[in-house]
Amino acid sequence: MSDEKHLNQAALSDLKDIMEDDFSLLVTTFIDDSILRLSDLTNAVNNGDADLLRETAHSFKGSSGNICAPILESLCNELESMGDGNQLEGVPVYLAKVQQEFTCVKSALESLIGK
Repeated sequence: MSDEKHLNQAALSDLKDIMEDDFSLLVTTFIDDSILRLSDLTNAVNNGDADLLRETAHSFKGSSGNICAPILESLCNELESMGDGNQLEGVPVYLAKVQQEFTCVKSALESLIGK
């Protein structure tokens, strides 16, 4: 799948212009924070913790939107809604989709900063 499906290229270009030399730091911080959030989401699923799921998915949704990753943002929104409604039955499937999409977003972002 091409990077265009994982990242909003026009918005990302604007973000790069605004951030200038700090863009690489922004990307690195997003990736590092996302890895921690994925771990928290996994813990929330394993422990049946709807509140942690909702809170973590909400934060991940926001950072995904900020880094111009609309599919990841949408998937996190679904997880947030599931946590909010205490509907944990289908969460592992969505968590797997979030993990897969994050891998694609991470790869696309790393290619932009030369990693």
